[in-house]
Amino acid sequence: MIHSGPVTPPLLTDLPIRALTPDDLRHCADLSQDRGWPREDHKWGLLLTAGTGYGVDAPDGRGLAAACVVTAYGDTRAKPDLAAIGMVLVADRFARRGLGRHLMRYVCDDVLAGVPLTLHATPYGRPLYEELGFDTTGRAEMLRGAFLPEPARKGSGGIPVRPATAEDLAGIIRLDTEVFGTDRTHMITRLPAFTDRLLVAEDGSGALIGYAALWPNMETHVIGPLIARDRATAQALVTALAATTDRPLRTDVDVRHEELVSWLKERGLQSLAFNAVMTRDIPGPPGDWTRRWAPLTVAAG
Repeated sequence: MIHSGPVTPPLLTDLPIRALTPDDLRHCADLSQDRGWPREDHKWGLLLTAGTGYGVDAPDGRGLAAACVVTAYGDTRAKPDLAAIGMVLVADRFARRGLGRHLMRYVCDDVLAGVPLTLHATPYGRPLYEELGFDTTGRAEMLRGAFLPEPARKGSGGIPVRPATAEDLAGIIRLDTEVFGTDRTHMITRLPAFTDRLLVAEDGSGALIGYAALWPNMETHVIGPLIARDRATAQALVTALAATTDRPLRTDVDVRHEELVSWLKERGLQSLAFNAVMTRDIPGPPGDWTRRWAPLTVAAG
């Protein structure tokens, strides 16, 4: 009789990586919760439909061991102009065993070989991304709090702000492509269904000079994207969005916009964290940062 020894479980780094689908949403949200993040089901739903998730099934059969999402921009049928990586997570019980590195190497060096990449990194994740060839090219400050309206309504400075209509969508896409630096029509066209509010700002002649969205995320409302010609326009959009909700606001602002950050803090928002904006194969995010005030979500660039 042949006696076999104990079966050695496979190395985590030998486990297959597969593309995720919207059917994986619950397991992605479980993974967020496992690492102490909010579940963010609504955001996961957008990312898994507008982008592509990659994950490793847990060898113990309990959902996902690791996951991330890639959102590609430009001509995604050929080689994208840019890809954003976000929601990089490893289940706590599999952490610090090389699984995150295994997943990121596959995504960056195999799936996205030769594609310019961007991501927002926490201090914890930054060393791994540096190892993978990413450079820090900026910083974003996360802010959260109950918005306090201006006591004496200097407010919008007469900048017209109104709800976006279906007729505005083409203009929003043109402005967004100019400011973001590449086409993301597949993301922008999802905003009316994804957001609770989508506003546009116009100049005196009726030309589109900015737009912003407000979307639900757990107990907060997130402001993003926030695209505006100047700070006064950005403030007018934020003020108008804040007036439509009783929830605390959250947003992530490029730290180079110091005056907007100060104004938001004066209006009651507080700093929660800083994330490094990192890029690979490009010197920094494309487009016009002076008109790009806050992203839709840091997970999508």
